[in-house]
Amino acid sequence: MPLLYVTDLAYPARGRRYCDEDILLSSRLREHFPLALCHPLDAAAMMADFDAVIVRNSGPVLHYQEAYDAFRAAALAAGTRVYNPLTGRGDMAGKQYLLDLTAAGHPVIPTIDDPADLALLPAVPSYAVKPKQGADSIGLTFTPHPAGPAGVNLIQPRIDFAYEVSFYFVDDAFQYALHAPDPARRWELEPYEATAADLDFARGFIAWNTLSHGIQRVDACRAPSGELLLVELEDLNPYLSLDLVSPAAQEAFITALTESLHSFLTV
Repeated sequence: MPLLYVTDLAYPARGRRYCDEDILLSSRLREHFPLALCHPLDAAAMMADFDAVIVRNSGPVLHYQEAYDAFRAAALAAGTRVYNPLTGRGDMAGKQYLLDLTAAGHPVIPTIDDPADLALLPAVPSYAVKPKQGADSIGLTFTPHPAGPAGVNLIQPRIDFAYEVSFYFVDDAFQYALHAPDPARRWELEPYEATAADLDFARGFIAWNTLSHGIQRVDACRAPSGELLLVELEDLNPYLSLDLVSPAAQEAFITALTESLHSFLTV
């Protein structure tokens, strides 16, 4: 079954080389599937000739929102298999999930989208403010006095966290974890030995998202109290930092992805 592999090999990601990761993954997947690469702007026009589309390191969709919306609408209308499936409730659907998870009492950085609701957040010297439709920290600012119209920006307390950590899953199976020991250097990652409590935390969000197949990355921070708090649930095109894991972990991930795709294509 031929796959259309969507990637922007030239996207200039800070501290990461998208192209290296996708060259590796596409070359290994080609051992199991007929496969062609295309830019995200070409996906809608090309996907009819393939049995499924796998969206990988295609960059923040806000840079090509109209084209992405057209691709998504066309895929849903045609019943095209898209991996990850387009039913994701995390970043794939925007940032509303951070508000919903906050309201439901999940362990997430408390989030509001109306400065009038500031009293619902912990009182802190500074707040993080970022566009509700943003990505990749684009437009992120810090201020002691958030302002502006309701529904435009996400507002969160600026937390003096110890470090950030990411948990990587294929379907509902944990693969590996990486963390950034220095909070100021988000993409200087090192392997992280996840505890049972860490995995319970991450798996809770994987279960909440209800994707039957797909690659997901649960990004969290270690709060001053010691607990993990969700930063983002990446379920559209999460970068995997595969070059930073051991050869065994890398091989296990590729095997899990291959098996997941075979299962996805036969559902």
